[in-house]
Amino acid sequence: MTVLGIDVGGTKVALRTDGGTPSRSAVFPWPPASSVADDLDALTRNVRALLDDTPQPVEAVGVAMPATVGTDGVVTTWPGRPSWTGLDLRAALHSLFPRSTVLWADDGDLAALAEADEASCQDVVYLGVGTGIGGGIVLDGHLCPGTARGSCEVGHVIVDPKGPQCDCGRHGCVQAVASGPATLRRAGHLRGEPVSFAELAEGLRHERDWAVTAVGESCDALAVAIVNLNELIRPSLALIGGGFADGLPGFAGTVAERAYSLARPGHPVAPVRAAALGGLSSLRGAVLLARGAHSG
Repeated sequence: MTVLGIDVGGTKVALRTDGGTPSRSAVFPWPPASSVADDLDALTRNVRALLDDTPQPVEAVGVAMPATVGTDGVVTTWPGRPSWTGLDLRAALHSLFPRSTVLWADDGDLAALAEADEASCQDVVYLGVGTGIGGGIVLDGHLCPGTARGSCEVGHVIVDPKGPQCDCGRHGCVQAVASGPATLRRAGHLRGEPVSFAELAEGLRHERDWAVTAVGESCDALAVAIVNLNELIRPSLALIGGGFADGLPGFAGTVAERAYSLARPGHPVAPVRAAALGGLSSLRGAVLLARGAHSG
């Protein structure tokens, strides 16, 4: 049985077949300044090139999407590629894969699914720290709340109602406090001049006050989110991933320390550690979604 995973990003798309001999992978960039029609044409061409001469038909396809997709399969918003707003994603994917079972889910949810699989853990909370805060919840080995009921918007858990404004319009979402851009802005304010990611990482290594304080506030927000989720669902493990977190020394460990310090007597917080898969998590999650579609 051959399945296909597709990780749709704001600037590029990753593809991977699984179950065939051998597995195949490809990555391609979106056309610059393109329309949704151009994007779909690029996706079609690259999928066909990857699957050319594949000995077995693709029986199921899993797609990791950063866009918000309604239950009717229509894209409601995608700030990274606004031309996709209003696209009937269901129809577009079924047109591309008419003989395959096709499922899609939020890329953060699928990253959580993959990280849980990698950790061999059935109950996991995953937070991916990057341009935003993505992530998801896996309970009993399944995504919560489930692909049919929308994504797990862990980045919009409110950790400080008087905090900075989020791009969603509310104040104090964990994303508004702990995302990469939010942390860099805070570091720049404390330092008195703009701070790049490399400068932040270097400042953290040398324990510069402005870097330690800026990153510490992000870790506090993530710790609060983890503790709140811990009270609600009692996961066995909490994982911190995403490119921004992965590149900062000791980031996951600091989140862990601050989360443990917030535990109440008799109710320890689940172990917190760094995620394992890095940039491959959403793609692997898409493959797992496809496998599940076929086995289900």
